Amino acid sequence: MVPTASPDKAPGTPARLIQITDTHLGPADGETLLGLNTDQSLADVLVLIEAEQRAVDAVVCTGDVASNPEPSCYLRYIDTMRDYFDCPLGWLPGNHDITSVMQQLRHPHLPAMRTMRVGDWLLVLLDSSVADHVHGALSDDELAFLQQTLASHTAVPTLVMLHHQPVQVGSDWIDQYQVRNHDAFFAIIDQHPQVKAISWGHVHQAFELTRGQQALFATPSTCVQFKPECDDFTVDTSMPGYRWFDLYPDGRLETGVSRVTDKDYRIDYRSAGY
Repeated sequence: MVPTASPDKAPGTPARLIQITDTHLGPADGETLLGLNTDQSLADVLVLIEAEQRAVDAVVCTGDVASNPEPSCYLRYIDTMRDYFDCPLGWLPGNHDITSVMQQLRHPHLPAMRTMRVGDWLLVLLDSSVADHVHGALSDDELAFLQQTLASHTAVPTLVMLHHQPVQVGSDWIDQYQVRNHDAFFAIIDQHPQVKAISWGHVHQAFELTRGQQALFATPSTCVQFKPECDDFTVDTSMPGYRWFDLYPDGRLETGVSRVTDKDYRIDYRSAGY
């Protein structure tokens, strides 16, 4: 098990945050996505994290925890994560999830769904899912929550996390599903210079962009990857992975992506969709 980082860190030491995303678990252990056993690929990523990380302050999953959003998917996810981590967990809904199912679960270790404090940073977890649709959007209530939360923590360096991409990543087929009201989202973000970074899932690939003073990131899925810069749906041969963040007290951050190696997954690379 990866231990929680010691609270007695030396001054200036960063907090270590792990982001995983798009685990796509089925109702029963061993179900597949495009031929890939998503429980196995998640376990492979968690083993990788365990091998690479001495200690972790928090782990957040940025949506599509489930492919078929039954309570059993979410409960198995939590139990699996607690087998590997004793630190705080967070999650948020993706387009394959159902927010109400996640909210109504009963479990002694339910992940946070709205905000988290990680070291000297604030994490704001947003729900960009739209019922019965693939695309993302932020409701008026969600935008109000974002505005109120940021206005209440103006002196705290902040990382905003959501499922759908708020900017285009360069692939027409997936960019049609970006956050529809991204202009309203960024209008709020731009009022609050303490927002240092935004990170999301959904696109099943790594992505980085600088927007003004903000660093923007997408994180690989723990299962199937989508090939970058493809106008049509294309499965990539890149391996499952995760993103780590080092969050410094002064508002700086460092980040990187690590991927599983030495595995031979059976994936339908010719698929035209899922």
